[in-house]
Parts: sequence; structure tokens; C-alpha cells
Amino acid sequence: MKVAVSIPDEVFAETESLAKQLKTSRSELYSRALGEFLGRHAPDRVTELMDRVVAAVGDKPDSFSKRAARRVLRRVEW
Repeated sequence: MKVAVSIPDEVFAETESLAKQLKTSRSELYSRALGEFLGRHAPDRVTELMDRVVAAVGDKPDSFSKRAARRVLRRVEW
């Protein structure tokens, strides 16, 4: 979706510089920045999204994960 917003010139200039440094587009940089902002200021939304992922993937470990966990637990000093 395209959106027109007004931002201070210095913020735009810093964004341009950072986008070049990160080798990404301005759009991608603004999108990532807004995503981080929303994550900090709308924690319920982050939880909701994480719940969707768990529902889609499932919360029961597969046999590989179980074996890996056992292997790690054996190496840990208790």
C-alpha cells in the first residue's frame, strides 16, 4: 500500500543514508521501522501474531527437537 507522509528533512536525509548503508529501499526501511515501533507500543499485537504462528506450526516438538533437547540437557551441568 502506498502512503504519503510528511517527515522532517533531517529524518529523511538520515533515512536515505541508512538505506544506502543497509543496501535496502526506503520503503523497506520505513516498513521495518514502523514494524519495530508497533512491536514496542502494541505488545498485544505481537502476542497475537506469535499465537498465530504457534497455531500454524503447532506447539508439540517433533522427534528431532526432542532428541536435540535431550542431547543439550545431558551436556548441561546441574
